[in-house]
Formats: sequence, C-alpha cells, structure tokens
Amino acid sequence: MITDSFDVKTQSKTNPTPEKNRTKCDVCLVTFSYVIKEYVISEYKCKQIGVSSNCSGVEPIYVFKHKGKNIGFYMTWLGASASVGVFEDVTRVLDCDKFIFFGSAASLKKEIDHGKVMVPTYAYRDEGTSYHYAKAKDYIKMKNADVVADFMETNDIPFVKGRTWTTDAYFRETEGNIEKRKKEGCISVEMECSAMQAVCDFRGKQLYYFLVGGDLLDAPKWVDRSKELGVSSNHSLDKFYIALKMAETL
Repeated sequence: MITDSFDVKTQSKTNPTPEKNRTKCDVCLVTFSYVIKEYVISEYKCKQIGVSSNCSGVEPIYVFKHKGKNIGFYMTWLGASASVGVFEDVTRVLDCDKFIFFGSAASLKKEIDHGKVMVPTYAYRDEGTSYHYAKAKDYIKMKNADVVADFMETNDIPFVKGRTWTTDAYFRETEGNIEKRKKEGCISVEMECSAMQAVCDFRGKQLYYFLVGGDLLDAPKWVDRSKELGVSSNHSLDKFYIALKMAETL
C-alpha cells in the first residue's frame, strides 16, 4: 500500500548527488508560470548555471544578484511528482537551503477574494509523492507558515492562513471530497504543496510557501474568476515581487 512506501532502512538506487563546485545561493525563488519566468530572465541579469532535464524537456536553472544576495530562480512543473523531481535535480547544481515557492490555487471559501494571498498551514496529502519522503498521515505541517504570515503582516499584504488540499487529480475534485476538506479547515486546493514540504523536510531544506487565490470551487458550479475579472492568478507578477521582497528578509 502507498502508506507503507516510506522506506529509510534501505538505500535508493538513484540519488540527486551534488556536483562539485555548486553555485551558492542565499535563497531560491520558484515559479510555476512561464510568463513570470520570461519576465524575470528579461528584466534581471540572470546567469544560467545548469538545467533540470528529462524526456519531456529541459528547464534552465538561473542565479541573479539582488540587493547583495545571490538569488536562485527556476520554473517548476505542475504536479507533485514533477515539482519534486525538478527540485531534486536543482539541488545537484544549486547550493541553497531556503526555497520560496509561489503559485496559484483554487479557493474553497467564496469569502476569499480573487488574487488574495493564502498562506498554507497544513497540507492534505492527496498525492503519492510525499509518502516516499515522510511517514504516512493525512496532513503535513507547513513548518514556516508563521514566518510567511509574519512577513505578509509586516509588509501590509492582505492574506489569510488555512489548510490546503494537495491533489493529483484536479478533474476529480468532487463535491463530496470538497465538503470533507472544507470541514477540516482547507481553504484552497492545489497540486504540489504537501509533496514539496515532505521533500524539503527529508532533504533538510527550508520551504516558504504562499498561494494566490484563483478559481472558485465553493459555489454551485465551478467559477473561473480569471475570465470574470480579466486577470489570471497564474501569471500575475505580484507573486514574484512578494517572493523577491521575502527573499530580502530571509
């Protein structure tokens, strides 16, 4: 069973072995948006230091200077297993302990405004990857949620804290499962959060995670708020600027 998959008694056949002369970074910013990626590499003096590659494609890994800090940057892929796989690849060439992930999520509370920052406190593990990096239980704690929330409050950025639901199957977010997660305090649903916390815990990295509310599931029918408002939470540059400001403080 998947709940028996966490094995620390035997060695993995393959590991992300760090390369010699890895590039040292103070913090790494990670986006899911190709629009944000293209903006960053056009507006900042990004130096490519390596790639994450597989049969589906190649994703460059960058570093740029910002206010005296070395900032790592890359675009990850959707889904728990994909985002963890890219992360493991990145650590081979990037010597960094702090990772800021920022993305969008569907809201499970209609009261949460479109585009509002959501800080996950716990993530429901409705994906398979995390069970290979952490002992089986329903939720994993987002260890730096208070740090992220304190940053938002200090910088007067409107936000809400709450649990998130990480799923592998966004076309199977059924009404029954939505109600279960809402009763447990979940305010959002996305595809990577629980797995990223599990791999960071396992590898001894610090994860700082925030989401921006996009489409709405807390309604009789699915609501694509980006079409209603003309603004997509997936590609909003506000997330990058928030993450960059956070990088200055860590």
